[in-house]
Amino acid sequence: MTAAVDDDLWSAVGDPTRRRMLDLLLADGDGTATSLSERLPVTRQAIAKHLVVLDRVGLVHATPTGRERRYRVDEAQLARAVAQLSAVGAAWDARLRRIKRIAEAIQKTRNQKEN
Repeated sequence: MTAAVDDDLWSAVGDPTRRRMLDLLLADGDGTATSLSERLPVTRQAIAKHLVVLDRVGLVHATPTGRERRYRVDEAQLARAVAQLSAVGAAWDARLRRIKRIAEAIQKTRNQKEN
């Protein structure tokens, strides 16, 4: 794999609730823990904890607005995560192609021995 994988970033986006939160923030442009909790089957406190995780890895940034914080997705960091995912996918595709070639060679050898 050529791209370094950021385990903390992957751990953050590995959680289905956090992925759904990112989807909502991307669709809406921004949001608060309260607005997100109204649309997800999770308490506001749980949403706030998930937002801390996303903020820590740089996927969202908060702006204080009155008593709440408005969160917005950092598109550059999200693009970095997508690039990492693509790199891992490409590496696994290459591994699977190699395994397929090996398996086909073994099968060809067996077929030749049988004939």
